[in-house]
Amino acid sequence: MLKTVMLYTLVTATIYNADPKQTDDSPFITASNKHINKEDPSIHRWIAVSRDLEKLGFTFGKKVCVENAGNMNGIWTVEDRMNRRFKHRIDFLVNNDVRLGKWSGVKIYLIE
Repeated sequence: MLKTVMLYTLVTATIYNADPKQTDDSPFITASNKHINKEDPSIHRWIAVSRDLEKLGFTFGKKVCVENAGNMNGIWTVEDRMNRRFKHRIDFLVNNDVRLGKWSGVKIYLIE
C-alpha cells in the first residue's frame, strides 16, 4: 500500500516528448538510464524534475502524487532530470502527438 508523505511543494508542470529537440541526443534513454517505449512513451507515467526538487527528495525511482494538473493528475515516477535552468518544475513524459500542456500551482507529494 502506498502512503502519501504529507509535505508537498508547488511547481509548474509542463509536458515533454522523447524527441532530440526537447531532450539530448539519446531521447529514448532517461537520465536514470531507463529505456522509453518508442511506440507509447506515456505508458510509463514518468516525470522529469528540476534539479532543485531532487534536494527535497524527488529523486530517481520515487513515486509522486500530482494534483491540480487536470488529466495528468495521479501517481507518476521520477525517472528523468530537467536542464539546470529550470526551477520548481516537473515535465510529464507524453506521446509525440501531445504537444501542449502547462499548469501552474501544481501540488506534488512524495509517496512511500
